[in-house]
Formats: sequence, structure tokens, C-alpha cells
Amino acid sequence: MRDNTSPHWRQRRAAGALGGGRDGRSLIGPPRRPTRPHRFFTVHLGFTAPGPAEARELAVAYAEALSLLRSEVAIGAAALSPADAWQRAERLFCGAIGPDGERCVDVADHPGFHHAPGPGGLGWGDGDAPGDG
Repeated sequence: MRDNTSPHWRQRRAAGALGGGRDGRSLIGPPRRPTRPHRFFTVHLGFTAPGPAEARELAVAYAEALSLLRSEVAIGAAALSPADAWQRAERLFCGAIGPDGERCVDVADHPGFHHAPGPGGLGWGDGDAPGDG
């Protein structure tokens, strides 16, 4: 027999070790300072391509694939730049804001309607000119 005390005292000792007081409330209070909101970070992925057009296609494919694997990836924030000139970054996706607050996930400067994310996403715009909104 490991412990010869009554089950009542074993239970009270365990509750006390887990942070419970005599009245059953936790001894640890909530933090006094408000928690910081999440900040936006950027990941830079390097890859090789024969030219800017091919690099743009690859960058769009990588961004779309990452957004499928991880929902927290902000596909609208994806940009492409030469490795030695990050200040010349150009966006990859349209990002036009729709009537319900969603953002267009088509490639930048696309022709026709804007489209919300997901299969069968809402389409909006006139559809006559590239980049209409």
C-alpha cells in the first residue's frame, strides 16, 4: 500500500497542487496586461527560373500550394522580386475587395471578373477590362 491516508485528503492535495484554493477557485489569475495582437510576418523563398515570366508562374504556384496546406498563409500578400532587389517586389494576386469584404485571389492584372477564394467563390465586377473593381 503506497499511501494510507484517506481518499478525501489525497484528492484535496492533488487539487491544491493543480492550483485550486480552498474554495475551489484557481490560485493563478488572468494576465494583467492585454495580450499583443498577432503581427504579420513575411517569408522569403528563393528559387531559380529562366526568366521573369516563368518565375512569376512558379511563385504563383508556390503561394497557392502553401495556402492550401496552411490556411494561415495570406495568399494576397504574396509578392515576387529578384533575389538581389527585394525593394522591387510586385504583387502576385489581385486582392480587389469584393462586396462582402472578401479579396480577389486571381493573379494580378487578370482579365474579367474578380473571384473570392474557395471552389465556387463569389464573382464580382464588370468583367470587361483587366483589373476592374
